[in-house]
Formats: sequence, C-alpha cells, structure tokens
Amino acid sequence: MTQETIAFIGGGNMATSLIAGLVADGQDPQRLIVSDPEKDKRDALLSRFGVRTIDDNAGAVRGADLVVLCIKPQMAARVCRELALAMEERRPLVVSVMAGIRERSIQQWLGGSAPLVRAMPNTPAMIQAGAIVLHATPETSATQRDQAETILRAGGLTRWVQNEEQMDAVTALSGSGPAYFFLLMEILEQAGADLGLDPENARLLTIQTALGAARMAMESDDSPGELRERVTSPGGTTERALDVLEEGGVRVLVTRAVNAACERSSELSRILAEER
Repeated sequence: MTQETIAFIGGGNMATSLIAGLVADGQDPQRLIVSDPEKDKRDALLSRFGVRTIDDNAGAVRGADLVVLCIKPQMAARVCRELALAMEERRPLVVSVMAGIRERSIQQWLGGSAPLVRAMPNTPAMIQAGAIVLHATPETSATQRDQAETILRAGGLTRWVQNEEQMDAVTALSGSGPAYFFLLMEILEQAGADLGLDPENARLLTIQTALGAARMAMESDDSPGELRERVTSPGGTTERALDVLEEGGVRVLVTRAVNAACERSSELSRILAEER
C-alpha cells in the first residue's frame, strides 16, 4: 500500500467504506484526513480508524496528494469552489465519487484542468463488495490512474471505461442494479411465504440462493445464459417457471427499465451541471 496523504471531503458512508478498506490494506491512518461539518461523524471516524479529522475543507486538502470528493451532488459547486484556491499550487489528483456530476463541471468549479478521475460506485461498496467504474480525464497520468484505482479498489471490483458518456449506462446497470436484485429477492421471499414457508426460512433461502447464484457466476467461465441452461432440466420445475417469465416479457421489461435509468442519469447530469 502506497502512503500518499489522502484527503476525504465528506465523511459519510462511502468515505467510511473506502477508509475501512484502505486501513485494512495497510494504509497509515495518519495519512488520511477527513473533513466533515458534523462533529459526530468526525468523532466516529477518529475513534474507529484513528484518522485525522477537521471541519475545514480547504485545510484538509492543503498538502494532500489525493483529494476524494465524497459529498452530495447538490453541494458540488459550492464545495469545489471553496477548494479551488487551496488546491491551486499543489494540483493534487482529484477522485470524485459524486453521482451524476460531469468532469467538465468539476474542473470548471475547481478553476482549471485538474487531474481528475470520476468513479461510479454502488452501495455494496459499503461492505467492500461493490462494483466501481472509473474514467480519467486526459490530464491524469498513468501513475495517477493507478493511485485512484488503488483507493477505489478498497470498495470492491474496479473497471475502467474509455468514454465518460458510458457512465450513464454504468449508473443504470451497476449503480441502480442492487435495487433490481433487491426487488427480485423481495418478490421471491413473499412468494415463498405465500406458498406456506415460514417467513424467516423464506427470507434466508432467498438470500442464500441469490448469494450462491452470484458466486457461481463470478467463479465460472460460463456465461449466465449457459449457467441458466445447465440448471434447467427439460420438462422440470425450473423450465416451467422460466417459461412464465419469458411469456410475461421479462427480457423486454428489464431492458426498458435499464434504458429508463440511463436516460434519467443523463437528465440529472444536465440538471446538476446547471446548478451554481
């Protein structure tokens, strides 16, 4: 683990999950600085990890090698402008995990062409099981890309995209994706209970089945379609269930849902870019 000084602007769930992963990987907590206006959050991070805390964003970034923006998108313009002067001389690498905020807007608010990596994590990153997609601006060196990936890898799987426009598709697929699976689990759990299973058994069987299927897909060289075919015996119960789903248009419905999320991501990015 490299030992750069990393400043986290915002001490919420995402910052906490990344800090937990970094410290577990051997990062010196005294090289981690967290700025947050809420004293309770600062005290909790200090007690849990031994990191340095402060209530001054500009003070946090002075001397930092990397700055991780973990703030709400609605606060982006104001906070970035506050940081611009403090970051002007050192020009640290900036990593943004703010949903929907375009790179051009961040650089404009920071007052220049700062080296910047934009990341789109999903909520399982809070337990170091996330899917995190990154995109770097042209000003970002290969070394800085590696530094950003090292930080984000603390939250789970990391992948890069070549074009920032693809981040809307990422948001629709993996960013919103946990909710799709939670909905299916909710439906399966209720169906099991309706069929007479004890509610607790229905819940645990649903969760373990989802976990097992995900692990099989992750560890297998076969595609999900091939795995599905392997567990679908001709004339059996699984085939009957899948026939009902196909007849109901499940493929079209899910595709429409993901496309709708992608369109909304693009809309929100445009709205947030106009906020001042």
